[in-house]
Amino acid sequence: MFTGLVDRVGTLLGIANRGEGAQLAIDAAHWPDPLRLGESVAVEGVCLTITTITLNGFTCDILRETLSRTTLGRKKAGSPLNLERALQANGRLGGHFVSGHVDGVGTVASIGRAGPDWVLEIACSADLLSGMVFKGSITVNGVSLTLARMNTGSFSVHLIPHTWSQTTLHLIRDGDAVNLETDMLGKYVKGFLERNGGDIRTGTLTLERLNEAGFL
Repeated sequence: MFTGLVDRVGTLLGIANRGEGAQLAIDAAHWPDPLRLGESVAVEGVCLTITTITLNGFTCDILRETLSRTTLGRKKAGSPLNLERALQANGRLGGHFVSGHVDGVGTVASIGRAGPDWVLEIACSADLLSGMVFKGSITVNGVSLTLARMNTGSFSVHLIPHTWSQTTLHLIRDGDAVNLETDMLGKYVKGFLERNGGDIRTGTLTLERLNEAGFL
């Protein structure tokens, strides 16, 4: 479990083939609390397990399926990567609950400004959009953001200067692919409705039904 608050930006040293999968070598040394073998780290929003601790960082094994369904398969040596260690039970939840299981890949449609903030418009599939709500949470390349606008075929998020400069998002350009994970709680509600023939638009979602399902 993660929060979408990036701990630091590391660097991809390389991707080596490993049979049916691959191994990522990541440069990210000198953590205040040393990394541990077997712990989980979100890499550009993808939950991976540390398989080796190296002098300058760590390695992670990754499935071909994950490489093909996320942006990690498109990365080259030298690419910067957002990194976040797993949330501890006594840690602060400053972003939102993030599983590190990417739902899909979106495409940066435009990059603009709104005062001091940066604004990203990201195009994605209708299926992904159906799991989002205005002012809800979305994870973009492992960064927890708030949905500022919902459009047909896309959504927009605002980034304060600190988030923009301290993550890999300031390096993206129009047309770049980004990893997206929709809000975990929203997915449970959506799944409950679909299994029970309900639809938010028809008014069949009630507090009583949410309570029965364990959401309240």
